[in-house]
Amino acid sequence: MRELVIPAPAKTAARPRLQRTALVAQVERRLFLRQSLSLGALAMLSGCDITDQDAVQSVLNAISRWNDRMQALLFNPRRLAPSYPESMVVRDFRYNSYYAYLGDEKIPHIDGASYKLELGGLIADKRPWSLERLYGLPQFSQVTRHVCVEGWSMIGKWSGPTLSSFLERVGADLTARYVGFLCADGYYSSLDMASALHPQTILAFKFADATLPPRYGFPMKVRVPTKLGFKNPKHIMAIFVTNRFPGGFWEDRGYNWFAGT
Repeated sequence: MRELVIPAPAKTAARPRLQRTALVAQVERRLFLRQSLSLGALAMLSGCDITDQDAVQSVLNAISRWNDRMQALLFNPRRLAPSYPESMVVRDFRYNSYYAYLGDEKIPHIDGASYKLELGGLIADKRPWSLERLYGLPQFSQVTRHVCVEGWSMIGKWSGPTLSSFLERVGADLTARYVGFLCADGYYSSLDMASALHPQTILAFKFADATLPPRYGFPMKVRVPTKLGFKNPKHIMAIFVTNRFPGGFWEDRGYNWFAGT
């Protein structure tokens, strides 16, 4: 069995990269401006020279970590995100990804018959799971709102087992700090353990009662209605549990890591 390699912290190891198109670069710039202080305000607050890029980045990182801590303190693991009637489900659901701009031929196409979900980190039973075995888990449906960091939102119906029940089944250390996800397209993300164990956090195998289409993340995506959309990774190939901060694709590029809605 191929050993699962868990990503090291961003400062000590290279991260997998998606193809960085002009559109991706544009999104990066827009979100950096949206989520950070202006340089003038930053200079007044920090007293640092704004021409010193290392000092500026250090202050921005400190502000982001403070935001994460505050959001974590405010997070209620028992409070549910709003749910909606099925009549409000958007069938032609919008999605964000690099292939949304490059064309459907860039969508990862995964062979369900040979698919194996790899497990790693602080998990007792690391045997890989076939898609057939995953489909045999008790599944639940939710009609919840997906909120994108770009400002749009849509209501969808997602079905699958709760992530908490899966983690319990494989003997994950539920006292650990993080759950991380590696994806077929090079994307990666992570959740704090409280968010991972939230009753609405699921491994989604279906959208609108049909098998999850490739553009939405076949064979499964992590659906987290208490988080912004970029915290809902698609095409999951591996799950790991760790006490070492795993970061995330966009988070390592300046987005707020906790990203609660």
